[in-house]
Amino acid sequence: MTTDDTPTTHVPLDAVGLARFVDHTLLKPEATRADVEALVAEGVELGVYSVCVSPSFLPLEIPVGLDGAPDLLVATVCGFPSGKHHSDVKAAEAARAVADGAAEVDMVIDVGAAKERRFVDVGRDIAAVRAAVPAPTVLKVIIESAALTDDEIVHVCEAAEAAGADFVKTSTGFHPAGGATVHAVRLMSRTVGGRLGVKASGGIRTAADALAMIEAGATRLGLSGTASVLAGLTADGDY
Repeated sequence: MTTDDTPTTHVPLDAVGLARFVDHTLLKPEATRADVEALVAEGVELGVYSVCVSPSFLPLEIPVGLDGAPDLLVATVCGFPSGKHHSDVKAAEAARAVADGAAEVDMVIDVGAAKERRFVDVGRDIAAVRAAVPAPTVLKVIIESAALTDDEIVHVCEAAEAAGADFVKTSTGFHPAGGATVHAVRLMSRTVGGRLGVKASGGIRTAADALAMIEAGATRLGLSGTASVLAGLTADGDY
């Protein structure tokens, strides 16, 4: 179902290859427009796949390459970070973000609904956003895997797939239960079986962390400290 061109690999990655997995992210409440401009410039320099920013910063000015295509894509968030928003509000927020230039939207589910095993409601919430931002917009579903049991993770991933999502994503990075784990990424990857992408996000701070997530099945990484992660890999691919 996913149509993006982020790489998948079973061979060692160098910093250039790893960068193509990365959504270079700045979602701190205190972020300023100058911070976002610096994020974009750094993202272009590092060769990341996209930058991910809060929707109030859209639209962004993205440099264009010699081929006329933007040097990186723009992603944003929806219902962030709690997910405790009415579905129609999430849908409107997503639609506004796409109108403002976002190519990808990372929405947060109602984690409480998942804990109550109201997986039909979780699916309806996702479907409402999907209807508001149809393909080719890429829709990622943040499930807060650290707050869920394995069984809940499986059911939420199944609901996301049934609702038409393109990715399932581990975490906002703001939940006190924690961020991405290798176990959760592996479980999510096994559940969606390559039909959806898997984004690992939250607490990935080293090259070893990043590579472990990819080995577990992540096809995208959400990183805020991208430069330091990539610095853990040498140019020739040796780690």
